[in-house]
Amino acid sequence: MASLKPFERPARRTIPKRPRKPHRLAMLEESRVTIRLGGERVPVRVRSGGEGSPLLLIHGLMTSSYSWRYLAQPLIEAGYRIVVPDLPGAGRTPSCGVPCDAANLTRAIAEIAKATGTYGEAVIGNSMGGYLAMRLALEEPASIRALVNLHSPGLPLRRLRVLRAALSLPAARAALHAAIRLDPEGWVWRNVHYRDESLKSLEELTEYASPLRTHAGREAFISWLRDGLDPDVMDQSFRAFSALAEFPVPLQLIYAEEDPMVPPRVGQALAKAIPSAEMHWLSKSSHFAHIDTPEAFLGLALPFLQRVSSS
Repeated sequence: MASLKPFERPARRTIPKRPRKPHRLAMLEESRVTIRLGGERVPVRVRSGGEGSPLLLIHGLMTSSYSWRYLAQPLIEAGYRIVVPDLPGAGRTPSCGVPCDAANLTRAIAEIAKATGTYGEAVIGNSMGGYLAMRLALEEPASIRALVNLHSPGLPLRRLRVLRAALSLPAARAALHAAIRLDPEGWVWRNVHYRDESLKSLEELTEYASPLRTHAGREAFISWLRDGLDPDVMDQSFRAFSALAEFPVPLQLIYAEEDPMVPPRVGQALAKAIPSAEMHWLSKSSHFAHIDTPEAFLGLALPFLQRVSSS
């Protein structure tokens, strides 16, 4: 594959079947837990493995437990029992059963934690998973021992207001349904961004496109976009974070210095609003630092988690 500029997508026809960088995600066992969400029973796919301190890994929008593929082995070797769910409306948990808004998704994380024995343990959340975990820590401090937030959204950006307004129109929702249904893998290829785009594979596109092949899965994805990223709710959360003298649990913020998905200024704003948080920046990385630069990410996250567990 020809050398690519940062965040430059390769031609889709050149994407390899398997990742050029091997992973050990298959070492994890798969199971299902059933949670109650808004009166509905939702079966959730969970991958888990290892022994030792429990650690819950929460993925973000349009990804799944697969996004943690490069952290599974090193975290287990570091002495953790990792639990990696597909949140409702993502991966092999294709339906929420209720609107996939921030309140329901936050509740889902709490219910998954209870069902998997990770309630009150450490959490790493990426992207929207980090935002939801911060909300959970605010609502139920006892639910999380320590939180690593990897490049989450958290500000009511103008682009989110435009997105919500557009997806409030039935015609826009129908058009998005049609576009995704036509080519689910292509939708993933265009909308998941790495600094090193050569890390993409057909295996990944297939995994992330899985819920987008059904009407219910596309509805859940659109609800994540419209309701989960509701800028008014995000503004309320940010104001609540800003009003705290100290965040309810030990918090580490890790952001990349450049990213086309979540502007780095979101991290700057969160760090300013939450001075008790430990803030770190990664160069030559991305929104998905656990894929682009997993060693650099773990070099920051593991010492933080170890300090918290020993205190």
